[in-house]
Amino acid sequence: MIPQISIIIPVFNAIHHTKKCLQELHKSISSESLSTYFTIIVVDDGSTDGTSDWIKSNYPQTIVLEGNGNLWWSGGINMGTRYALKELNSDYILWWNNDVLASPDYFKKILWLVENNTIHILGSKIYYSNSTIVWSMGGIFDTRSGSKYMIGMNEADSPSFEKEFRVDWLPGMGTLIHKEVFEKIGLVDEINFPQYHGDSDFTYRATLAGYEITVYPDLKLWNDKSNSGLLHNNSFKQLLRTLNDNKSNYHFGKDLTFYKRYATSVIAYKTLAHKYCYYVGGFLKWKILNTIGLSKKESVQ
Repeated sequence: MIPQISIIIPVFNAIHHTKKCLQELHKSISSESLSTYFTIIVVDDGSTDGTSDWIKSNYPQTIVLEGNGNLWWSGGINMGTRYALKELNSDYILWWNNDVLASPDYFKKILWLVENNTIHILGSKIYYSNSTIVWSMGGIFDTRSGSKYMIGMNEADSPSFEKEFRVDWLPGMGTLIHKEVFEKIGLVDEINFPQYHGDSDFTYRATLAGYEITVYPDLKLWNDKSNSGLLHNNSFKQLLRTLNDNKSNYHFGKDLTFYKRYATSVIAYKTLAHKYCYYVGGFLKWKILNTIGLSKKESVQ
C-alpha cells in the first residue's frame, strides 16, 4: 500500500516566503520521484498579495484552499486536514510553514520511516535559518512544576542531538500525524488556540491519549523566524498588545488556558508567573536604563 501524505501549509501574505517554500518542496519531491506519495495543500487565509493566483499559475498541481481571513494557523491547519482526510483519503498529515526549508533528503527519509515503522506522530530537528543552532527537537511539559520548553533551543548542534528523543509535544512544522490520531482526539483547538499553542495543545493531547511522539534527528529543517510573532519594540502600547494579541507568543490568556487545562499543581502557575514577570520586568528595566542613556548593546560591551 502506498502511503498518502498531505503537506498542509497555512499562509497569509508573505508571498516571497511561499514562492521559495513551494519551489523547494516541488524540487525535492520531483527529484526523488515522490510525487505519488505527497500532496501539497496551501490554505490561503485571505492574502492580499496575489498568493493564490501565483500558486495556481506556477504550481497548478498544488491544491489551494481559500479562507476568509479569520482562520489563523489552527483554522488553516484544520481546513487543510479536513480536505486531506475526506477528499484525498490521506494516511498522514504533515504540518508545514511557508518559512521552512528542508534538507534535500528530508521527504525520502520521512517516507522510509512510515514504510518501515509504526508511526503515529513524529517530529523533526529544527534549526534557525542558515545556521546549525537548534531551535527545537520537540517539547517537554512538566505538569507539576509548570516547566514547558523545547529541547535544544538556542544550543549549537552536537552529538547529543543526534539521537532520537521521546517528547511530550511538538511545534507546528515538520510534524507528521497519522489519520488515526485525528479520528481519536479530534482536530486542532482553533477556538482557544487560534495561533500559538494550537500545536503544543494538540500534540500534548495526543500524548495523554497514549500516542508516543518521537523526534528523528535525520529529519532536518531550517526555520526563518524573522516573520514570526509580535514584538513589543520598546513600546508600552505594543507591550500591552503582545499580552493579548493572537499574533503574540506572550498572549497571557492562551498560556493561562493551557495551564488550566493540563497543570496538576498550583506550583505550575509559579513558572507561568515567572515567565511574565521576567518579560514585563525586563521591558521596564531597560526602559529605565534607557532614560539614563544606557542601552542593551552598550551593556553587553
